[in-house]
Amino acid sequence: MTHVQSICHAPSGSGTSARRLFAELPTLIDEWRRRARGRRELAALSDRCLRDIGLTRYDANREARKPFWRA
Repeated sequence: MTHVQSICHAPSGSGTSARRLFAELPTLIDEWRRRARGRRELAALSDRCLRDIGLTRYDANREARKPFWRA
């Protein structure tokens, strides 16, 4: 059975999880946007500001390089 066939022939209870996914999607997208914005801002901080918050340039760059979907 192909992936498409398995989706089309999913058990009847799977509709609930699909509805839940779509209900939670706006919250998830907001979280992704928040992470992306925060990482851009972190990357733009000066070394002095990073020191003030207890981070190194290495730490900031490592966090800034993470994809938005990764916490």
